[in-house]
Amino acid sequence: MTTRLSVNVNAIAFLRNRRNLPWPSVEHLGRIALEAGAYGLTVHPRPDERHIRKSDVPILSDMIRNEFPQAEYNIEGNPDANFVSLVENTGPDQVTLVPDDIRQATSDHGWNIATHHNFLTDVIGRLKSGRTRVSLFIDPDPELPFLAKEVGADRVEIYTGPYGGAFESDEKQREFDKVIKTGVAAAEAGVGLNAGHDLTRDNLPALVEALPWILEVSIGHAITADALEFGMAEAVRLFRIACGDLK
Repeated sequence: MTTRLSVNVNAIAFLRNRRNLPWPSVEHLGRIALEAGAYGLTVHPRPDERHIRKSDVPILSDMIRNEFPQAEYNIEGNPDANFVSLVENTGPDQVTLVPDDIRQATSDHGWNIATHHNFLTDVIGRLKSGRTRVSLFIDPDPELPFLAKEVGADRVEIYTGPYGGAFESDEKQREFDKVIKTGVAAAEAGVGLNAGHDLTRDNLPALVEALPWILEVSIGHAITADALEFGMAEAVRLFRIACGDLK
């Protein structure tokens, strides 16, 4: 089993939105990423459109469908009525449900599934009826994959921010162990496994080695930073190596 790379283009959109200009082009750099072998693209539109705009979503969808039909399109977000409507109108391969607050700079926690059990069951059922795979963003906690299975999720995406942000060896090992235990629990629960947040070419290989059944990692900030140094195509190649997808 190979861990696939989905390139999150939010950071590119954030840079574009600093000026009222059409560059850097999210579509163009997304195309470069897919041409370089990325498995798919991820977008996370938020209500304030501070990075990905609603208008970007169908443009990227059309590009993938027309030019890269083998690639996957993943839309992340908090499933309010507007987001669910956007997903249903777009028909992505995967939707990742994230409990965002508009005040957050970025996603920083997963779902309290027990508290939102009925809500998540209803939303997931509605989205899956449109043949969209549903992944649930969760904290590293081995109880959560089983709850995710109960509400109908096909996959879970483990929030790896604490692991990625840990620089002291003891703290990093503790956070790593939490992710691994949760990944093992996902396999036991029978849900697919994704991971994302603050993953880099340095900390990703150990994760993939310990959890070779990770299906997909979504990388945005780190791959955009590397693209500034190496170019997008080379950054994708280096991350595919880190994923074990390329020698």
